[in-house]
Amino acid sequence: MKTLTIVSEDKVGLLADISYVLSKSKINIESVNVEVVAGKAIITLNLSDAEKGKTVLESANYKVEAVNAVIVKLTDQPGELSKITTMLSKEGININNAQTLSRDGNATILSLSVDKPKRATTLLKEYLISSDIY
Repeated sequence: MKTLTIVSEDKVGLLADISYVLSKSKINIESVNVEVVAGKAIITLNLSDAEKGKTVLESANYKVEAVNAVIVKLTDQPGELSKITTMLSKEGININNAQTLSRDGNATILSLSVDKPKRATTLLKEYLISSDIY
C-alpha cells in the first residue's frame, strides 16, 4: 500500500481543501493523520487510489511524497507492538511512520512506512495483511 505525505504551511481550511480535491476525483480517504509542528502541517493519507491521488494533489500544487507501507494485523494486547518493532530494529529496519488504521478490541491494524519495505515484508510475513512494494 502506498501512503502519501503532504508537508505544507499550516492554514485554516487546509484539510478541507485536500479532502475536496480528492473527493472531486472520486478518491476515498481510507485513513488520515494530521500533525502541526512549528507551523507546518504534516498530513499522512491512505487512499483508495494512491497513484491517482498523488497526481491530483500535485496538480493542486501540493508537494506529495508517496511511501511504500506495510500493513500488519496484531492481536490487541500489551506487548504486540513491541514484538514487531523489536524484530524490525534487530534487522536494522527504521520505521519512518506508524499509523493505526483500525482497532476493534481483538485486533489492531497498523500501517508501517519503513526504510527497507521488502525486508520488512519478509520479516513480518505472519502479521502481513498488505504491501505493494515497488
